[in-house]
Order: sequence, then C-alpha cells, then structure tokens
Amino acid sequence: MSHAVPPLPDVLAGPLLRRLTPGRLILWLVASRCLELTLMLQPAGQPPRRLSLGEERVQRIPVGEHAWLHLIDVALATPLPAGTLIDYDLKVRDEAGERGIAEWAPHLLHGKASYPNFVIAERHHRLLHGSCRKPHHDGPDGLAHADAWLAERRQEPQERPAWLLLTGDQVYADDVAGPMLVAIHALIARLGLFDETLEGATVADSPALYRDEATYYRREALLPDTPSGAALRERLFGGVRKPIFTTANAHNHLVTFAEVVAMYLLVWSPVPWRLIEISPPALNNDSQETFATERAIIERFVAELPACARLLAHLPTLMIFDDHDVTDDWNLTADWERIAYEHPFSRRILGNALLAYLLCQGWGNDPDRVAELTARSAALMEQARRQGGWLPAREQDALLQQLLRFQGWEYRVPGPSPLVVLDTRTRRWRSERRPSRPSGLLDWEALIELQEAMLDAPAVIIVSPTPMFGVKLIEAIQRVFTLAGKPLVVDAENWMAHPGAANVMLNIFRHSRTPGNYVILSGDVHYSFAYDIELRYREQGPRLWQITSSGIKNAFPPTLLDWFDRLNRWLYAPRSPLNWLTKRRRLVIHPRDPDRAKAGERLWNGCGIGLVDFDEAGRPCDIRHLDTRGFEVGFPPARER
Repeated sequence: MSHAVPPLPDVLAGPLLRRLTPGRLILWLVASRCLELTLMLQPAGQPPRRLSLGEERVQRIPVGEHAWLHLIDVALATPLPAGTLIDYDLKVRDEAGERGIAEWAPHLLHGKASYPNFVIAERHHRLLHGSCRKPHHDGPDGLAHADAWLAERRQEPQERPAWLLLTGDQVYADDVAGPMLVAIHALIARLGLFDETLEGATVADSPALYRDEATYYRREALLPDTPSGAALRERLFGGVRKPIFTTANAHNHLVTFAEVVAMYLLVWSPVPWRLIEISPPALNNDSQETFATERAIIERFVAELPACARLLAHLPTLMIFDDHDVTDDWNLTADWERIAYEHPFSRRILGNALLAYLLCQGWGNDPDRVAELTARSAALMEQARRQGGWLPAREQDALLQQLLRFQGWEYRVPGPSPLVVLDTRTRRWRSERRPSRPSGLLDWEALIELQEAMLDAPAVIIVSPTPMFGVKLIEAIQRVFTLAGKPLVVDAENWMAHPGAANVMLNIFRHSRTPGNYVILSGDVHYSFAYDIELRYREQGPRLWQITSSGIKNAFPPTLLDWFDRLNRWLYAPRSPLNWLTKRRRLVIHPRDPDRAKAGERLWNGCGIGLVDFDEAGRPCDIRHLDTRGFEVGFPPARER
C-alpha cells in the first residue's frame, strides 16, 4: 500500500539576517516554491511598517524543482533607527491568506515572543566571532550556546552584538560524515535539486555518482587510475593521512552543486531534516561502525539546530570562507593550484563549492560587489529549470571558471573603526621559483588595497580567517615540514610562511598614516587565544591585538595541544634567543592567559564562540570565549592577572 508524500513546507531555511544598515536590509531564505512575501517592521515605540517584497526587492533563484533561493534586498525610503529593538515578520501568502514566522517557523522565536527582532548598531561596539563548525565533531554547537546567551539579553539593545562574524569553515565540503552524506542525497531527491554531468571521473553524471558503490567513504575511487588521477587523490582526498592539525574525512568529499546546497540547508535549518529519513547504505564492517558512531553525533547536532537557526534570525551575520568551505589546503601552494585546476573533475568540485558559497554566503556580505556573478548564476539556474533539471555543462563550466578567477570576495563595513574582511584563500602571493612552497596569504596588490582601506582611520578591525600572529612553535613545525617538501602534511599556511607577504604586512603596521589601533579577529586553528602586540623601539607606535576564536564546533586534540602550549612557553619565552630567528622579531608579543586555565596556559581548547567589546577608540576592552560547557573564559591583560 503506497503512502502519499506529505506536502513540503513553504520555507526550508531562514530567514538569515545578513548585512543590515538603517537604510538597507539584506536577508536570505530558501523556500520550496516562489513565495509572495511581505516584510513587517516595527521599531520600538513606532508604528509598524508593511513592505511588499516584489521583484525589485527579491531575487528568486531556482536550485531545484522544489528549492528556490530568495535573496531579499530592501532599500528603505525612511531609515530605521539605530540602537533600537526592531521587531520584524515575514508574511507568506498562500490560498488561505497570510502566515507569519510564528506560524511557519515558531522555532525562530525566543520564549513567548510574537516576532523575532534585531538591532542595527551605531558602531562596532561588540562582536561575536567564530569559525570551524563541523557537524560530526563530538561536542556541543557554539551557535546554539550563543543563542542561549542572547536569549538572556534579547530585550536589551545595548547588549546586542553589532555583528555575528563567521570567519571560515561554515560548512565542511571536504570532511563529511557518512550519515550527513546520506541525508544530503535524501534531500536532493526530496527537493529535486538540479543534476549535472561530470567530466574526468569514472561516473558520467550526478545520478550515477549518488548510486555508485564508492559514493560513501570511498570517493577517491571515482578518479581514473592515471597519473593525473593519482595526483588529485593526493590533493583532494589525502587529508586523512595528516598526522596533526587537520582531521579530514575526505573520502566523502562533496562533488556536485546540489550536494553543497543541500549541505547548507542541513547545517542552517532543522526543517529539511523533518523531510527525510536516514537509512544506512550497504557498507563494509569498518564503515558500518564509523557510520553508527557518526550517526549518534549527527543526531545531537540536529537537536541543536532550532537554536542555531534562531540565532541567525536575530543577529546580522557576516561571513567569509576559509579552506573547508571549498576543500582542505585550498590554494596552499602554486603546485596544488596547478594540479587541482588543470583537471576537469577537480575544477568542477572546487567551482561547485564556490558557486554555492556565492549564493549562500558571499551574496549577503555585499550584494553590489557580486551582482554580476549573482545574475549570471541566476541565469544558469533558470536555464536548468527549463531544461528538465539539468545544469547545462558548457555554461556551468564557463561560470565556474569566472568564479575561480574572481577577485573581490573581500569587503569592508564602514564605521568609526572600519571592519575589513580579508580573502586569504584566492588572492595568494604565489612562490614562482619554488611552487611547492606555501603561498603568501595575500598577494602584493591585495596588501596594498588593505593599506589603502585603512589610511587615516583611527582604528580598524581586521578579519583574517587565519591568525596573523599564531603560535610560534606550531609555525616552526610547519616550516620544518615545508623545508622537507611536505607543506600539505601540516597545513603549512600562516602569515609568516611567505617572506614577501610577511614583510609587507609588518611594514603596513609601521606606516605613519595607518591606524593607531589594530584588532585582528581570526579562527581556523581549533583553539582560542589572545595577544597584545607592540612594535619594538616605537613608544608612540600602533597597538595591535590578535584575538582568535576556534572552533564553534571543533577542537584540537587536547593532549597534543597541551604539549604544544607548554613547549611554546619554554622555547619562546620573552628572553629566549629563538625569538630573534622569527620574522616577528620587530614585535613585542604579550600573550594573555585565559582566566580559567591552569598556571601558564595560554591556549584555550573548547567548543564555543568569541565575544569582544570595544571602547570608543576601537580598542578591545573585554575579550571572552563563551564555552559550550556553560561558562565564560576571559582573557584579561597580563597586568590584571
């Protein structure tokens, strides 16, 4: 006896609040059909406003038969007030009338609230920031913990962070649990996400990929057994052999555009999980055991998704990619790029992840900056919709080539202390003489543009996905592996790994017209720390702070990190001559000890999210880590310890 498939809900994910200003609101939403939407706004103490969201305010992009991106961009004739609670609602119209968020997504409301709300901050006075949210890491979700923290302050506008900054690895396209990949394929089938042909693999197209016996835990077998295929297996699927720094399950690397889009829906919303069932595929005994272990962790991840979605519906959020949003070691060396971009299969894998990043992350940071790419992507998806749900291969490849060459993912948010978000993955300073050496994290032109963006500003907040100033011992280990010709083994990418980029960056800090106060927010490394930094021999020189928060749902192997922390303190003590062998010898670095750490510990290991308060001069006056274990960790200056 057949059972009727229940109808799909109108809204699958969102709304996510993205870049909000008094005169312009950017929101992201995914629906199962083209929606007629009305935006309701009610600042505290003011009458409500009702705005119809027609074609001039919403770009609707199909990504499947029953999946439509709604890119909402609302210019306001009358600006909204800053520093005030603003209730909002998205009304969805259907045959029965209009339904608001309280009806179609009650999980987005705090307590007995009737509507979600937001605050547009007058300056960047408080920031939440974090990176590295891996669904199958066995630990709580920092976004869910941040939602509980926000719920206690939801009626206090001055307590709201100006932004939630997600500084890399919002998804792990290269490190996917078996149950998550099964869920992705179930959602692709349920929503009819678009198919595509594949070149350079042992399968011809996406349907063949999804049913192939190697699709779970053995995707490296999809590459042909040729010299170029062997090189790609090392680059894209070799991460599992790394002894430290990266824990990769690259055997389940996402391949198709549909897979990456489904991943975004499944990590940002609880709704898609209600539409699918996870049935274990045919696996060998070892994979069956891995699948069962991962499934229990994924179920705990799903249980926290309502809180995560609620946070994203209440805080304006800015994002930037790091490597795992596309693939591990993305553009780490010139050799890596040559091998990865010359092969059609790997070029498609990387391009699909970047296309999904554009539509799910990059657009909301600065829609005007990527308007041409978004329009071209919309045309490709519309063509697929009209051609039976298949992406046209030639047009897809041409768009992906444009995306892979695009230089403009970085962006700037104005303010008394401008917020400058860097792209440290695609604008690399490549080593031409030694292409196997790590590339600089920014090339010459990008570094000059960074300097120009900061000229004459009294202070600046820089988002660098990878810390500019990290742990010296770990950087030394990375250098040893680099000299041995194995930079990929230890993720040897840090700002000091490339002499040219490191020296230009340090000179920028010394320039007389660049800011007096620099705050650098970073993630990537799976532990958290804070440094106060001064230039040697410059009494009136700039002040720098390196503040790192990682991961939201990830952590470093604890025993290994303890040893690194201890050895780093011994080998690089303030008077150690080893300091003069580093490129940072022109700097004086004062690490801050976490107030909950054991004596001398400087690295904090635990899932959570960072919180930084800034004074009127743009200096950090309070640095904390909201640990998912239910407590806060402060990083006070050394003189306060």
